[in-house]
Amino acid sequence: MRISRRVFAAAAAAVVLMPLSACGSGGDDGGSTDASGKVEGDITFQTWNLRANFKPYFEGVISGFEEKYPGTHVKWIDQPAEGYADKISADAAGGTLPDVVNVSPDLVAPLAKAGLALDLDKSAAKYKSEYLPGAWASHEIPGMTGTYAFPWYLNTGPLFYNKSLFEQAGLDADQPPKTYDELFAQALQLAKKTDGKVATLANVPTVEDFGRYGVELMNKAGTAFAFNDAKGIELLTKYKELYDAKALDSQALTATPESSGKKFLTGAVAMNPGSALDLDNFKKQAPTLYKNIGITDQITSTGHVNMYVMGVMVNSKTKHTPASVVFAHYVTDAQQQMSFAKKVAIFPSTAGSLDDPYFTKEDGTDETRVRIAAAKSLENAVNYTPVLFSEQMKTALRNEVAKALQGKESPTTALDNAVKACNTLLQQED
Repeated sequence: MRISRRVFAAAAAAVVLMPLSACGSGGDDGGSTDASGKVEGDITFQTWNLRANFKPYFEGVISGFEEKYPGTHVKWIDQPAEGYADKISADAAGGTLPDVVNVSPDLVAPLAKAGLALDLDKSAAKYKSEYLPGAWASHEIPGMTGTYAFPWYLNTGPLFYNKSLFEQAGLDADQPPKTYDELFAQALQLAKKTDGKVATLANVPTVEDFGRYGVELMNKAGTAFAFNDAKGIELLTKYKELYDAKALDSQALTATPESSGKKFLTGAVAMNPGSALDLDNFKKQAPTLYKNIGITDQITSTGHVNMYVMGVMVNSKTKHTPASVVFAHYVTDAQQQMSFAKKVAIFPSTAGSLDDPYFTKEDGTDETRVRIAAAKSLENAVNYTPVLFSEQMKTALRNEVAKALQGKESPTTALDNAVKACNTLLQQED
């Protein structure tokens, strides 16, 4: 399960909007925002494709909660990855959304706008200090006040590079690129030395890459995208140079994380992002690569690496607000998150958890080295992908980037067109 590379699908815009004042109205709608009452009642908890690998863990979490709070009962529902966003949208429109829901920031955005996600800054503010500030802020929605999900597990990872390929190109394999200027210069040298047979990168820039480069992705009000500024144009121009020199893989325009990973495994590209989960794969599938693997930090102009984040949202229409809020907190508290992190290569979003020896003490293995480096970087990491950046917007950006790389449009025109398309989609969702 490659959590670090999960595709977080955007929720469909079919949710029927309702005034936020409808929340807390009681009656058949439920909806009390007061979480201070007695923790009791039957609630439903929905996860996203986790039962197959982690059934005993979640059954243990639920039984622990029910034992701690007699009079509660949690029904666990797990939905497959395929169609998860559509399922949430259908449940929201039909009034059948579970009480507690596993979400990503882009999934919670339309629910919050529809008044279906409980504002935790109002109903659960006492828990805020338990989480990393960046993680808590990851479920804020531009144009709205509040936080609409508890942060859950995080992931990030380093850049892996093939030391052998670097050496063959006359590069110092012990001095991988640390800045974008170094990355672009070394990529061009590697392509030249191999007559274009080996590219350094396998993927076109995504919105998070623009963010890492220091581009302002949206205006301050969060009402329009703005990644077509001078810095955005500069980055895309650099990628065009790489593409022309074959320093960017020729199939990058249609690459997926899986195909990029295979390119790296076979030595067709020299660098690829990943996580501790990948090291075991290298060891099994490409032992020669594993012996030559280099590990370095994500390259960023901002000093903040990118992180992926999952959350746990409380349905504002739940009839058992105290139980739902307390359970969502229980699932994401430090003890539960630490236990989960030791079962799969993810990281807790709770403050102080990353100081645990599990994330700080070296044991000589590459797996631990990656885990420690990632944990350290997560303390001030950022989720660069804007909460409001939908799958349609990702496609629009990717299409325009492809046109620029192929020379069909200038980088300036391509980004202007991408921003225009994304802003049109943004207005349609409002």
